[in-house]
Amino acid sequence: MDSSQLFGIAMIAYLLATAFYLGLFLFRIERFGLIGMLLALAGTCALTAALGLRWQESYRMGVGHAPLTNMYESLVFFAWCTACFYLALEYRFKARIMGAFVMPCVAVAMAYASFSDRIDSQINPLIPALQSNWLIAHVVTCFIGYAAFTVAGTLGLMYLLKQRTENKPQQNHQSLTNALPSLQVIDDLTYKTIVFGFMWLSAGIITGAIWANEAWGTYWSWDPKETWSIITWFFYALILHARFTREWRGQRIAWLAMLGFVAVLFTYFGVNFLLSGLHSYGAA
Repeated sequence: MDSSQLFGIAMIAYLLATAFYLGLFLFRIERFGLIGMLLALAGTCALTAALGLRWQESYRMGVGHAPLTNMYESLVFFAWCTACFYLALEYRFKARIMGAFVMPCVAVAMAYASFSDRIDSQINPLIPALQSNWLIAHVVTCFIGYAAFTVAGTLGLMYLLKQRTENKPQQNHQSLTNALPSLQVIDDLTYKTIVFGFMWLSAGIITGAIWANEAWGTYWSWDPKETWSIITWFFYALILHARFTREWRGQRIAWLAMLGFVAVLFTYFGVNFLLSGLHSYGAA
């Protein structure tokens, strides 16, 4: 079995997990949630093995490098980070219903990586700028941050849906959102997830600057990816500032978490596909 087959198994597992988590949300059948969690765990195990095997395959091809260097590899790694982070949250906070909101993001990332005509899934030699020991540190830290912000965005959506129902008492007794955690719990999880993602994105920007100095002789060049990364960083810094100093919470933080996720998506996808720069190799 090669890595591409394992990637396919992981994608199917995540799609099925999404279906069962949605079944839990729609029909409130606890068994669906358990099956969804087991499928998500199986998909993550398969994806872990696939990434390891692809790394090994690159060495057999004589181009040995971590599977983190093009859009295909980054998408599956993003899916892996998001799934791992979500499963850790589910285990820690026992809020399995979150899977109905997070796992679709994981499944979409895997499906897009597998089926998009714009993405090359081949293992290719590294360009000189990527031949650095900073590659793994920079990519891993950034994508852990992206994964956390993805979960924060879905938590923001959960909060707004729950709040909308609670503002209509006549519909509250039959609403699907009754199964969601309380508004206070969702708000607290959103805040903690943003803090976690902010720390990792900060580490990603720092390691990226060190790597840039090693590769191009400058810590910062205002490349489009760098520019949008710092815009995203400042956006989340402002969210945390508003939380600490203005005590913003609830609906405001929920909307900002969702807007921040949009900024992350543009930093990740929009820059690669719409703007040219030193990071344009990520579109391949």
